[in-house]
Amino acid sequence: MDFVNLVMTVCLVTSPGKCREEKLSFESRGNLMTCMFLAQSEIVKWSAEHPALSVKKWKCAFPDTGRTL
Repeated sequence: MDFVNLVMTVCLVTSPGKCREEKLSFESRGNLMTCMFLAQSEIVKWSAEHPALSVKKWKCAFPDTGRTL
């Protein structure tokens, strides 16, 4: 099964200059459209669970397949 990542740049609400990347994975079904359709609702859910963080930007991308775990 192939996956696609929703990659969000999130920052502290109290310190907007302190940011990091968060990733959520979805089944890709061969393209990035699945991620694009699910992204907004997943960002809302994630934001509700992490009130101290604010999502500044997001994108959909295939995972780095060259990495070894």
